[in-house]
Amino acid sequence: MIEKNNSWEPQNIPLNVIYEDKEILVINKTRGLVVHPGSGNRDKTILNALLYHYPDLVNVPRAGIVHRLDKDTTGLMVVAKTFLAQTQLIKSLQLREITREYEAIVVFRMTTGGVIDKPIARDPIKRTCMAIHPMGKHAITHYRIIEHFRDHTHLRVRLETGRTHQIRVHMAHIHHPLIGDSLYNKRSCSFKGVSDACFKIIDKFDRPALHATMLRLYHPISGIQMKWNATLPNDMIELISALKADFQLHKNN
Repeated sequence: MIEKNNSWEPQNIPLNVIYEDKEILVINKTRGLVVHPGSGNRDKTILNALLYHYPDLVNVPRAGIVHRLDKDTTGLMVVAKTFLAQTQLIKSLQLREITREYEAIVVFRMTTGGVIDKPIARDPIKRTCMAIHPMGKHAITHYRIIEHFRDHTHLRVRLETGRTHQIRVHMAHIHHPLIGDSLYNKRSCSFKGVSDACFKIIDKFDRPALHATMLRLYHPISGIQMKWNATLPNDMIELISALKADFQLHKNN
């Protein structure tokens, strides 16, 4: 059973709103924010922030939240401001009419893009993790290469479905886990084939290298197609710069 919004406390937490009208708003989520209260995260979430900045959202299920990003994933999220808008956006998600693209930095050099079509379920042993499982929910991830480095790859990833930890689980499954992903990446893998200077940058990168960079949808009321882009956060820009420098150093030696 979903708890009523009035069970949750409005909290003055900053939101980076990049678009807003009477029906929807789009935010650029920062790292460290859980989207919805749950076990171990009863407050200081995006839902608490939404209830503070938009008090009328107390009347919309989940304060208008339509989809989620992991706590330390940054980037674009759409939020409905009315029940009708939320209903339409959820329907659009189910019909795969909403396009969500991410940028990710993964371990090891990839030679080609592709599609991962593997079902995902809760890991039966490690309950904080998800896993590929034949009885799991259908999950499809598309990926293509933006840039190669010496032993890492910068990817653009598009979700066809939206399962918990989907990109992280799928990339780990094909042996290209995300840099900084403490759940799905054996940490020692991230440091292979890099200089000492690059090692230091990777070593301090303490979240999955994943950013929701593009969101495209049909407005739930007007039907007009809309698109937003969010530039990479500074930590990922620094990481990419270090990997580029390492690659150039290796080529010149």
